[in-house]
Amino acid sequence: MKYDVIVVGAGLAGLTATCQLIDAGKKVLLVDQETENSIGGQAFWSFGGLFLVDSPEQRRMGIKDSKELAWQDWMGSAGFDRLEDEDSWAYKWARAYVDFAAEEKYDWLKSQGIQFFPVVGWAERGGALAGGHGNSVPRFHIVWGTGPALVEPFAEKVLKAASNGRVDYMPRHQVTELIIDGNAITGVRGNVLETSVIRRGEESSREAIGAFEYYGDAVIIASGGIGANVELVKKNWPSRLGKPPKTMISGVPAYVDGRMLQIAEQAGGRVVNRDRMWHYTEGLRNWDPIWKNHGIRILPGPSSMWFDATGKRFSSPNFPGFDTLSTLEAIQKTGYDYSWFILTEKMIEKEFALSGSEQNPDLTNKSIYQILKRILPGPPAPVQAFKDNGEDFVVAHGVKDLVEGMNRLVGNQLLDFMHIKEQILARDREIENKFSKDAQVTAIHGARNYLGDKLIRAAKPHKMLDPTAGPLIAVRLNILTRKTLGGLQTDLNGQVLNDYGKPIPGLFAAGEVSGFGGGGVHGYRSLEGTFVGGCLFTGLQVGKYLSK
Repeated sequence: MKYDVIVVGAGLAGLTATCQLIDAGKKVLLVDQETENSIGGQAFWSFGGLFLVDSPEQRRMGIKDSKELAWQDWMGSAGFDRLEDEDSWAYKWARAYVDFAAEEKYDWLKSQGIQFFPVVGWAERGGALAGGHGNSVPRFHIVWGTGPALVEPFAEKVLKAASNGRVDYMPRHQVTELIIDGNAITGVRGNVLETSVIRRGEESSREAIGAFEYYGDAVIIASGGIGANVELVKKNWPSRLGKPPKTMISGVPAYVDGRMLQIAEQAGGRVVNRDRMWHYTEGLRNWDPIWKNHGIRILPGPSSMWFDATGKRFSSPNFPGFDTLSTLEAIQKTGYDYSWFILTEKMIEKEFALSGSEQNPDLTNKSIYQILKRILPGPPAPVQAFKDNGEDFVVAHGVKDLVEGMNRLVGNQLLDFMHIKEQILARDREIENKFSKDAQVTAIHGARNYLGDKLIRAAKPHKMLDPTAGPLIAVRLNILTRKTLGGLQTDLNGQVLNDYGKPIPGLFAAGEVSGFGGGGVHGYRSLEGTFVGGCLFTGLQVGKYLSK
């Protein structure tokens, strides 16, 4: 059977491209190795955060943003240093994406029926100079309904088109080979997998019960990254970050395995920036896992004290929520693959959020009533569940008991009670005034100048050893695998390039498999809200091009 376009992967990038092709009346085949209830891929599990520039929500919160400021932040974060080669198209995609985020993106999302939570979040704050890494202003717009609501309009459109014969959607179809005719990609071959009755996110069977072969004028690869393939993550681990962690937990389901990257490379596609990846340093082992080695990321406010495995407090810019990559490097230099937050009950009830749609039922279910309950004393229910059941938490009423519990949890005696207490006391003395030489304390005061942080993200400054602040809490933080920043190098139409920089006829890529555009649109660092946003943008661009 012959199609205009074959799309490999029913995640957000693949769905977005398919929707454009539906509007153009193209004959489309959408194949995915997972079950139909996995449509939307990793975006379904996301917090639904989107990077937008000078939005109405920002203006209502008193935030002054501009395309120029956003580009300054992007360039300071990306640190592109391979512009003559691996970053050449990534830079162009970055410029196009910032333009998109400042212009068309907001109205386009609204036209899809997507709404936003009114308080804009402030992710990746940087902690260095104006021209360095980080968002100068809050730009993290949370979709009302989180990841499921972001996926919904695109998935519904595709499923409706499939029901009336305008799209052939084939789940449980695993591509194993791209068909090559001369120098062009003309189709896909693979295995039909057995029916697998599982919950969304659970690992599905790979047992083949048949084979398929389909042809098309173009093939779009939208299959995601390598985050669940720990061996491949370790193989690509950058030497600048030292040795890869011995232990990592997984922020993505098993199907994020990087298979299609290798298949595309075998067909002549060029993979660039393999050593760039985005893993989080604030991972918790999920007490109620869905997939193997399931980890959840803490989205922290600015107040927790952050210590390495030996009990030494991290310095600027390695504060909670400031510079993920710098903190990852600092942790790796210790020779241990974990670190610690120490905080109070007052801090955790306001400052801890957990990434993921399933960890935010109030936002995901669009419940104003549940959201208003966040202002009540105590942590949100999902955070409390981790505190009660998670293996990474220690709670105590004094520093000595806390440190003993921390040592007991990890099975060593690295932490010295007096050393920890002296550092906490030193920090507490800086709280006496509204000004401080402690960079983190100064940052806390700065955060509370933003109304959004003052309302829901930054606890009122207080001494950690104040008994009225509640018990002390220590949280062991694990390295959490997540995003692939490198990938297939593509031009601005999404066409995959070969080793000579020439487009491969018939082969396109969108989403994480293309490094969210050009083989690495983020460079070395993400400003956050740019992953699902990158899937949307690359899917939109490729879909528009092939619609012509």
